[in-house]
Amino acid sequence: MIVLLKSKVNTLKCFLNMSKELTVFEEKNIRRFYDAENETWYFSLVDIVGVLTDSVNPTDYLKKMRKRDDDLNSYLGTNCPQVAMVVNGKSRKTLAGNTENVLRLVQAIPSSKAEPFKLWLAKVGHERLKETQDPALGIERARENWRKKGRSDKWIQQRMAGQVIRDRLTDYWKANGVENYNEFAFLTNIIHQEWTDLTINKHKELKGLKTQNLRDHMSETELIFSSLAEMAANFISEKISANGLVQNAKASKKGGAIAKRARVEFESKTGKKIITSDNFLAPASVRKRKKLK
Repeated sequence: MIVLLKSKVNTLKCFLNMSKELTVFEEKNIRRFYDAENETWYFSLVDIVGVLTDSVNPTDYLKKMRKRDDDLNSYLGTNCPQVAMVVNGKSRKTLAGNTENVLRLVQAIPSSKAEPFKLWLAKVGHERLKETQDPALGIERARENWRKKGRSDKWIQQRMAGQVIRDRLTDYWKANGVENYNEFAFLTNIIHQEWTDLTINKHKELKGLKTQNLRDHMSETELIFSSLAEMAANFISEKISANGLVQNAKASKKGGAIAKRARVEFESKTGKKIITSDNFLAPASVRKRKKLK
């Protein structure tokens, strides 16, 4: 059972992290759509039901599930949008969900194929409850995950320290009139573009990234300067009591400018570029082999 669980969960993780409009899971096609604005993948719920139940009519199966389970029906209706996906060569609206929505659906499927995922969810839930009681466990888990990805302890320390600075800044925004994801992204991009001379998307393009988190592929030096920019923006916002998008945007620009001046000085005196195309992606040949397994 343990071997089966690991195999199924690894397959699920691969399925949820692919980068094409169609992926193969258990030798069956899963349609999906990438929302570039929100950097989120949406998956066809009907296709997932078909994979995990072997139903000859997964559309009907999902309808019956929703009819029997009011809570599931309400959850899917509230959280899962209709997304245009290709059906029989034509683009049609299809009920779709992000990763969280998919896992909620899996919990409700009464099939032996879904059991390994349910066991994994129970295990993850247990671990997160333990981390709530002892936050140090969560910190160590994060460190271990980074180590498995080949990051050095110095890089991990800088990445985690940068996240603390980032959280302090976003907490200020939340408490002072910055209201939604798009505004957070707007302010973040102002800071980033000011100190790097690149938008976040251009920086990702330089590093050859698509759906990956840019910070996860920054060097230690890039992380340090990014943290400097966000710390400066935070201190300036607090000093002028910035409130609302416009005032916080001005503070963000000033914070980014401080880091830019430091970057220019650093590069001038050391002869080393801070912004590079380096990333932590596996070589293309390795990624290709992983997809074929």
